[in-house]
Amino acid sequence: MQTLKPHAALLASPGMGHLIPVVELGKCLAAHHGFDVTIFVVAPDSLIRESPVFSSASALNHLKLVLLPQVDISGLPDSTSSVVTQLVMMMRKALPSLRAAISSMRARPTALVVDLFGTEALAVAEEFDMLKYVFITSTARLLAATIHLPTVDGKVEQEHRIMKKPLQIPGLEPIQFEDTLDLFLDQTDKSLYAEYTRIGREIPTADGILVNTWQDLEPSALHALEDDKFLGRVTKAPVYPVGPLVRPVGPNSKSEVMNWLDMQPVESVIYFSFGSGGTLSAEQTTELAWGLELSQQRFVWVVHPPMDDDASGNFFNGSNGQDGTPNYLPEGFYTRTHDRGMVVPMWAPQTEILAHESVGGFVSHCGWNSTLESIVNGVPMVAWPLYAEQGMNATMLVEKLGTAVRSRTRPAGGPIGREEIADMVRSVINSKGNGMRTRAKELQRGAAGAVLEGGSSHNSLTRVAKECEVKLHSLSARALGA
Repeated sequence: MQTLKPHAALLASPGMGHLIPVVELGKCLAAHHGFDVTIFVVAPDSLIRESPVFSSASALNHLKLVLLPQVDISGLPDSTSSVVTQLVMMMRKALPSLRAAISSMRARPTALVVDLFGTEALAVAEEFDMLKYVFITSTARLLAATIHLPTVDGKVEQEHRIMKKPLQIPGLEPIQFEDTLDLFLDQTDKSLYAEYTRIGREIPTADGILVNTWQDLEPSALHALEDDKFLGRVTKAPVYPVGPLVRPVGPNSKSEVMNWLDMQPVESVIYFSFGSGGTLSAEQTTELAWGLELSQQRFVWVVHPPMDDDASGNFFNGSNGQDGTPNYLPEGFYTRTHDRGMVVPMWAPQTEILAHESVGGFVSHCGWNSTLESIVNGVPMVAWPLYAEQGMNATMLVEKLGTAVRSRTRPAGGPIGREEIADMVRSVINSKGNGMRTRAKELQRGAAGAVLEGGSSHNSLTRVAKECEVKLHSLSARALGA
């Protein structure tokens, strides 16, 4: 008799920051918990097929990636629609395609797992009698803030939004206004707050909530989510910390930047990257360049052209200096720093760079994927949040985990100065004396242990797998009875 095998359908919202952890979850379910996995991908175009993440996952056994038909959101007014609203609309318009794809499958999935922006698809799981899970690709603290949001009354919202008072979260430290979510800052997108509040109401209706964190990293947030005195009465669904789920280091393919790192001393290089969507102003880019030069440290800097409100953004087509320095960096920057650093335009193999023994620090926007990649490699950070929940992540890294430094000034609209940037870079590279590197290495060991067999995250995902097995046997018995 053929052994019954659970089948999980995963739904990934647009953006590599969402696709990567969803793919890693799918790989973990297939490789370690005996699942067949289908990942449905929503994307603005078909170019996602060309990404290494998509192509490499598509070649794995028991895992299939399906790119859903492209959706059209051209009717949205770009000037007033936030990224979150655009993501929500794309996921909403993809629901008919998802429903049709699941309906046409010969063997219906046992469970549907959606990410933060796909919660409206939980209704599709109910239609097909599937278990339904939400996968939070960020922190337990973000989950806590999200499910608490629908309970926040108008007076408290205005006190936070207008008067800039801290937002209280039951059982957790309050969110300072400087770290708040975009939905409290954006005054132009009228639907943003309503859509995010809807997501906060829908998440607790799932059969379970998976989070890309682990027990020892966020014990207080996970406790607050489970304790009925705090958020447990709202959550209802069990919370499963299953992280860290990060992209592994790829094959040993050499590149100019990796060859250069091979020649540098251990833990001597600071790596600068603000993510695929992170850009700085022209003024801040200049200050960052001067600060890096002042620090006198070895570096790899992934540079995006600066984007100001009044700038065309076509900076790469501008003229360069005599030494090849782009026109948005200080004149002669390449000449003065070529012996100790590399400037890489637009993209670099971040996973491989952070895993390299010569890298001793990371200046990051604190997106959760980047933060996890830094943690699993034991690399201390300069926290430089830009948007979304990155301010919350930065505060956790600095104040709770002690593995990062952050600007003391946090200027409202102005740049962080070059002297402070130089000081932060030096403090991270020379962090043995201040304990940051020691704590980063401790977190690295804890992260590795969480996902091993018997570790807290492995055990969490095992419990999810057992729920799916029970559901599968129930469905099978019902079919035989019919």
